[in-house]
Amino acid sequence: MQKITINIIIILLLTVACSHQNKNKLIKTGDILFRANHKNGLSKAINEVTQTQSKTNYTHMGICKVLDDSVFVIHAHPSIGVCKEPLTNFCHPNGDSSYITDLYRIKAELKPNIKQALIQAEDLIGEPYDHTYILSEPGYYCSEFIYEIFKSDTLFSLNPMTFKDPASGKFHSGWLEHYQKLGLTIPEGLPGCNPNEMAAEGKLDFILRLEK
Repeated sequence: MQKITINIIIILLLTVACSHQNKNKLIKTGDILFRANHKNGLSKAINEVTQTQSKTNYTHMGICKVLDDSVFVIHAHPSIGVCKEPLTNFCHPNGDSSYITDLYRIKAELKPNIKQALIQAEDLIGEPYDHTYILSEPGYYCSEFIYEIFKSDTLFSLNPMTFKDPASGKFHSGWLEHYQKLGLTIPEGLPGCNPNEMAAEGKLDFILRLEK
């Protein structure tokens, strides 16, 4: 009986592994990954002030590069700046399995210059993360990085940023704390972008959910 149970567990593990491998094979260079985890901290603040009618909960994003059978994600990491990481590291930062990752693809009719965008993305590796979320400041935050590498295609738009809680109309406590630590005035109304708006802008097709 114990041997049968072990065999069942092995079969289930292999099934899950094969499922992940099949999903990974659907990823193409230039695909955009959106990650969701808004349990606490600044991620919660980002999600709560950037909600759209599509009701996604994205707080981070990056662009895929497929090399042979491996998938890498280039993104602006809050701790280390612009970097290239294996897909697993992006989906489960610090081994945290609570994140959700959704795969999107730029609509074919928009004819984006994926090759040039990836060249620019790799050129920006090593640039710092922009914790001010102000476009004129050095470095890049995650959605700004994606906006920048497709800037010549005018793929994504900039919109006035808000840091106010839509329920109260007052500045979100998370953002108040963030900008107090930086010693800066909250850049309310300045142009910017965020993952939820970019996913809902109509330039991308949802492909599938990679991780849950």
